[in-house]
Amino acid sequence: MLAIAAAVVFAVAFIINATETSTDIVFAPGSLQLVGLVLVALHLAGLGSGWSVPSRRRRRR
Repeated sequence: MLAIAAAVVFAVAFIINATETSTDIVFAPGSLQLVGLVLVALHLAGLGSGWSVPSRRRRRR
């Protein structure tokens, strides 16, 4: 999930850079690329890999 968010942030940064749009410092392509890299790092660390449901094992008596 975080990898998809990173791809969207990278796409927005590319569009802003390609069109040479004047934006605030928060939405500058460099800062958006850093946010995208943080999202990719969190994804690779396993944080946004999804929910895991623990399996219920019944104990046999």
